[in-house]
Amino acid sequence: MKRIIPLLVLVSLLLTPTAALAQDYYFELPELAVDVYYNSDGSASLDYFYAFQNQPGSHIIDYVDLALPTYSFDVNSIQAWANGQPLNDISSSGYQGDGVGVAVGLGQYAIPAGGYGELRVFIGRVEDMLYLDPGEDDYASAVFAPARFQRSITTGTTNLTVTFHLPPGVQPEEPRWHESPSGFPDEPETWLDEEGRVVYSWNNPEARPYEEYRLGASFPASYVPVQAVQVENPPSATTNGEAIIGCLIPLSFLAVFAGIIIASVAAGQKRRVQYLPPKISIEGHGIKRGLTAVEAAILLEQPMDKIMTMILFAAIKKGAAEVITREPLKLKITDPLFDDLRPYEKDFLEAFRLPKGKERQKALEEAMVGLVRSVSQQMKGFSRRETVDYYRDIMKRAWAEVEAAETPEVKSAKYDEVMEWTMLDKDYDRRTRDVFRTGPVFVPVWWGRFDPGFGRASTGSAPVSTSTPSLPRGGPTGGPSLPTLPGGSFAASVVGGVQNISSQVVGSVTDFTSKITNRTNPVPKTTTRSGGGFRGGGGGGCACACACAGCACACAGGGR
Repeated sequence: MKRIIPLLVLVSLLLTPTAALAQDYYFELPELAVDVYYNSDGSASLDYFYAFQNQPGSHIIDYVDLALPTYSFDVNSIQAWANGQPLNDISSSGYQGDGVGVAVGLGQYAIPAGGYGELRVFIGRVEDMLYLDPGEDDYASAVFAPARFQRSITTGTTNLTVTFHLPPGVQPEEPRWHESPSGFPDEPETWLDEEGRVVYSWNNPEARPYEEYRLGASFPASYVPVQAVQVENPPSATTNGEAIIGCLIPLSFLAVFAGIIIASVAAGQKRRVQYLPPKISIEGHGIKRGLTAVEAAILLEQPMDKIMTMILFAAIKKGAAEVITREPLKLKITDPLFDDLRPYEKDFLEAFRLPKGKERQKALEEAMVGLVRSVSQQMKGFSRRETVDYYRDIMKRAWAEVEAAETPEVKSAKYDEVMEWTMLDKDYDRRTRDVFRTGPVFVPVWWGRFDPGFGRASTGSAPVSTSTPSLPRGGPTGGPSLPTLPGGSFAASVVGGVQNISSQVVGSVTDFTSKITNRTNPVPKTTTRSGGGFRGGGGGGCACACACAGCACACAGGGR
């Protein structure tokens, strides 16, 4: 029987919750101060200061697990000091708290039982900290909650100070603070720091180290890049107890979750061609005129292979490029590039100077990302709905002019003039075939640069006629003669241009488009992160969530 007792004790210990094994960690946090610097590039820097009073008889404080508000942080930007002395033991892989964060080893400055120590941790770069303010569509919302500790390992109250340093350039009259949580004054202290940045500072001298306190402010979004401001709000807040209950959902609810997953997949499929962030969908004022057909195609979220074909047509029409072969697709590009080319046309052509494969695809991805961001920037302050309607109307009128032409000559000339606008039609391929189903097409002067087989007897292309006069841009008569193509062959060649881009340049259009939307309109990262603790601290339940407009906060949790 004596041999069995230790085994039973061992089993009992193994079945004991982690928190019960970790009661030797017990400390007071007399002071906690954190400065949050919102930078001009949309990132944030966090500067934590902790004063620890370890309790008599408790475990030595040798590591501190500090939770961070998002997964997007640069571990190489993190520095730490204990009692003013630099520390070198900083690791994200060694972090043992819930959520995401870093473990800071105090080394020779570990705080013994009954001892006092100070820790400063500076995180130089954290991203995904800003959201669109639901109250003002042109404001960014910044909400932050300091990492907190588990109730079971803390005692006493904390003199908590949270200070926001708003982005450079924000004027004192522009920003506004959010409603303060209980225990904080209704209004923060405000001043300009040494860099001239607007500062909001909140203080609660009787804060509890285990409670979540969310402080927030909003400022004009124009002071940070548009891509740095996310749109969708995080999920609703839950307590740790609610989170635990969420982990014990009966199996009967699995069907509900399966439905959610299916809906999410469907939404994801739709989202792949949503290049622009929803931010520009919020109504501004008036129509953004002056977009090119290619830029309008981005706004109308046309397929990416069609958009690149439109760019190719534009470059060919300007004489900056020529298709040498279609299979494989090879271009002859002028050197140097013409000055009148648009930035996205230059980027597109420069990509084709690179070898076919990953290198070219990556360059094309960069070109398209730049184009999308340019359109997004141009749409600032304008109504997307009105602008979309405006360019759809241009597309409809373009088709109407082509279809109303009474002769092949006029129809061909008009199509050459408005070709890019007709391609905004989602059904442009069918309509192109229908419009040119019968009768000859008088091909434009640049057609040979697009169709390398055109007019070459050896290629087996459609017979060419040069007996019928073509149309100069000024009217239906006069000018040199241009060759013709049967309407069906012409339409097939136009439509085939898109297919060539799809199959030979980007491969899977879906995958290529997803890479672009993931950068220009990324799915917002949930900012539901767990808070700090010590190695040996108790768990914080199954999950912990924060809810706020522009929430970037750390919830309760801790080390294992």
